[in-house]
Amino acid sequence: MSNTDRIGVGTEAGAKGRERGRGGGALNAILWILQVLVALVFLYAGWAKLSMPLEALAKVSPLPGLFLKFIAVCEALGAIGLIVPWLTGIRPGLTPLAAAGLVIIMVGAVISTLATMPASWAVLPLLVGIAAAFIAYGRWRLTPRRSR
Repeated sequence: MSNTDRIGVGTEAGAKGRERGRGGGALNAILWILQVLVALVFLYAGWAKLSMPLEALAKVSPLPGLFLKFIAVCEALGAIGLIVPWLTGIRPGLTPLAAAGLVIIMVGAVISTLATMPASWAVLPLLVGIAAAFIAYGRWRLTPRRSR
């Protein structure tokens, strides 16, 4: 057995490993769809909060307006982090970290929704948080990618 056979270079095992490393297949497609959808949700949420005056934010939430503006910036940056690093291959490890950060935001959204509104309203932030958690896990463990 040659060295190239043992490490999988030029073999079927090597081709499968390289394909996994690029995140090919159905799982990659599912993750990309989720990444785009979740990124759009967070871009919209961030834009909506950033475009509202502080007084208007104070009327729709018991949280301080400046804190909501900070959350809006985090949401927008997280949305960018879901797409750009993985798409360009530059620091793709930032994509699962961005998704994990968005999970933290959604945990807070679920808790604050449960504390101030009917429990049924917490379903949407819970589902978005689950999607972000799946993206984080999928891009970290299921379809890892190396930097260029």
